[in-house]
Amino acid sequence: MRRAARTDANQQEVVEAIRAIGGTVHSLAALGDGCPDLLVGYNGRTVLMEVKDGRKPPSEIRLTEAQVKWHKSWTGSTLAIVYGAEGATKLLKGLR
Repeated sequence: MRRAARTDANQQEVVEAIRAIGGTVHSLAALGDGCPDLLVGYNGRTVLMEVKDGRKPPSEIRLTEAQVKWHKSWTGSTLAIVYGAEGATKLLKGLR
């Protein structure tokens, strides 16, 4: 049986920041199995985001084994790891 989905403490801040710049967000956290946390639409682009809490020490924000496997197997469009709201919005605004 699968455990309940956990999200990083800053995920809601990231979601709010993305929406504040006109992005759309759908949480994928419940899917688990290494799938990234967020499906984001911005300016005609689609991005998958794995949210990590950049305020934690590096040893506490590593990708899980399942996440590493999922990320390595992904062959679609942009997949990014973001460490907070600022990083997420900077990433989106930099997309061309």
